[in-house]
Amino acid sequence: MQQGALPFQYEIECGSNGLTALAGLPVYLDLMTVSGFGRSFGRHVHARKGNQGWTDSQMGNSLTLLNLAGGDCVDDLRTLEADEGFCRVLQRAELSGLRRAQRRTMERRWRKEKRRTVPSRTSTFRYLERFHDEEQERLRRAPGAPKAFIPSPNAALRGLPLVNRDLLAFAGAQGVDEIATVDGDATLKEVTKRNALYCYKGFPAYQPLNFWWSEPGLMLHTEFRDGNVPAGHEQLRVFREALTHLPPQVKHVRARSDTAGYQHELMKYCESGADPRFGRIEFAISSDVSPEFKAAVAEVSAKDWLPMHREVNGRVGETGVEWAEVCFVPDALTRSKRGPGYRYLATREPLLDRELPGLESQQELPFPTMKWEGAKYKVFGIVTNMDWEGEKLIHWLHERSGKSEEVHAVLKHDLASARMPSQLFGVNAAWWWISVLAHNLNAIMKRRVLGGSWVDKRLKAIRFSLINLPGRVLEHARRLIIRLSERQPMAAFLIEVRCRIAALVPVPSG
Repeated sequence: MQQGALPFQYEIECGSNGLTALAGLPVYLDLMTVSGFGRSFGRHVHARKGNQGWTDSQMGNSLTLLNLAGGDCVDDLRTLEADEGFCRVLQRAELSGLRRAQRRTMERRWRKEKRRTVPSRTSTFRYLERFHDEEQERLRRAPGAPKAFIPSPNAALRGLPLVNRDLLAFAGAQGVDEIATVDGDATLKEVTKRNALYCYKGFPAYQPLNFWWSEPGLMLHTEFRDGNVPAGHEQLRVFREALTHLPPQVKHVRARSDTAGYQHELMKYCESGADPRFGRIEFAISSDVSPEFKAAVAEVSAKDWLPMHREVNGRVGETGVEWAEVCFVPDALTRSKRGPGYRYLATREPLLDRELPGLESQQELPFPTMKWEGAKYKVFGIVTNMDWEGEKLIHWLHERSGKSEEVHAVLKHDLASARMPSQLFGVNAAWWWISVLAHNLNAIMKRRVLGGSWVDKRLKAIRFSLINLPGRVLEHARRLIIRLSERQPMAAFLIEVRCRIAALVPVPSG
């Protein structure tokens, strides 16, 4: 019978054939083994109770692999389970390095013969629900509870940042700069969940607060929050926790943030050297353009405004933006005679679109503006405790936006956190964290293993070129073989990738 318009037909093959559409995904299993990812998950995340069923390590590995393979919901585990060839590799990987007694212990976790390689939909949802704390939800609804409520994570959820800390330690063991640039930024994840709260933009959302380690391209720490929690709420607490996750190779820290980080408590902590490990922390933060700040900017003379430059195709030219030092001391700093003093800078950029006559007072712009000699300018402020030349400092601060926004796009579109699985806050927090772990694994793979042009590739391109490759998994002489076509351009490269992973420096288990 004709199946379609073109002269080909689909046929269903019965029996075992060992085919896989994920022939490149096992190299990530190699990386997870060398980094101790599964071991760390089992050591820190104790969501499983008793000695029956899937272990924490198996759950963590399966959900992380789901993210890397392109799944975006729990139901996609069925697709992973249906890939017979990859399941054979995963089964062998789980038993690799185990003694006979340990293998028998794993077998005894199942009352009946284990038939699945990855958890079922039902088992996964039951597991994820262990990250939710209903007692915290009752506190949220209690009379007098603050509107900006951040539920305290339960023991299982507290384990996920520790897994990430171990992963960062593995990255540090491969060699990192002694100076770490930490970028703070929150992002809005729009959802349609019934219990989600409305954010400042007017739609239901979650708003995780993230701290990004810029040099190696890794997420240092994240705190999952409701959409109504302001980005600056308790930012110092989360910042201090993020610093504890930096590996021992890091000796100094520089911090960058948007206006959510313009908090005198945070800036004073950095300037005063109160951090027990890093001491004084240099920072550059976008400051509020308040009426008082505008008044100080207006006092800057015309000759003190200096042009900003940009290099394009090897040629340096002016951008039309100007910057200047500003003599400004906010009221919050004058309350204490011993309060630290900071350096303020401002930038101004002329608006090229002319206002229509009669609409000057009605036009609302999403950024602060000021007028000089009849022309309107877009104005931004910067506060810092650094002594860098002004233009260099401004360019350095602006580098934050591109990288942190890029990782937010990856988390919200390329990984499974694109779709939140539940109405329960704790479930979604765990789901977000696992996507962060998958992102960091992929970042380590790109920078420490693949290298070259792969560093700038998004996951979509990596899946197309490296992960989603057809192959056949065979067993011969007690060896597992993944056979690729000789016409596959990535075949030889995958072998080289495995050699590079094996040469990485493992972190001793502790």
